Amino acid sequence: MKVKTNRIYLFGILLLVAFAGFSFTAFKDSMTPYVSYDRAKEGDRIVQVAGALVKGSYSYAAARESLFFTLQDPKTKQTLRVRYKGLKPANFEDAISIVAIGHYDEKAQELEANKLLVKCPSKYQGAEVEKTYS
Repeated sequence: MKVKTNRIYLFGILLLVAFAGFSFTAFKDSMTPYVSYDRAKEGDRIVQVAGALVKGSYSYAAARESLFFTLQDPKTKQTLRVRYKGLKPANFEDAISIVAIGHYDEKAQELEANKLLVKCPSKYQGAEVEKTYS
C-alpha cells in the first residue's frame, strides 16, 4: 500500500515539473522584447522596435493591404524601414510614436511587422480644464 502511494506522489511531482517546464518555455517564446534597430537586424526572432514616423516616408498599397514606412529612433537618429501587412490605422499620420512588432527580413532589408501600436496625441493635450465645486 505504501509503495502504491509513493508512486502516485512521484507521478504527481513529475507531472508538475513537466507542466512547469512547458509553461516556462511557452512564456519565454511569447515574450517580445524592445530592442534597438541594430539588434533587430541581427536575428529572425520576433522583436518590438519603437520610434517616430519619418514624415512623408509612408506609402500604402491598398490592393496588397501593405503599409510601408520609416521609423526613426529619437535618441540615436537611426532609421529603420518597416513593412506592415494589414489595414493602415486611421490615425497613422498623426502618430507621436509607433511600435512595430515583427521580425527583420534580411533579403528585403526591412522589418516585417505583424502588429502596430500607434500612439497619437491626446485630444485633451494642452486643454485647460477647470474644476468647479458646488
